[in-house]
Amino acid sequence: MAKYRCKICGYIYDEDAGDPEVGIPPGTRWEDLPEDFTLPPPRKPMV
Repeated sequence: MAKYRCKICGYIYDEDAGDPEVGIPPGTRWEDLPEDFTLPPPRKPMV
């Protein structure tokens, strides 16, 4: 699975890990994230 890095804050979304803190289970592909998915605090939209 893939990893995606925000060019602004450096947050890395790892499809293998998901984002359990906000209810995104491990194995969730980038294209399957909900439309309202945001990055960790301050939880901004991914660019």
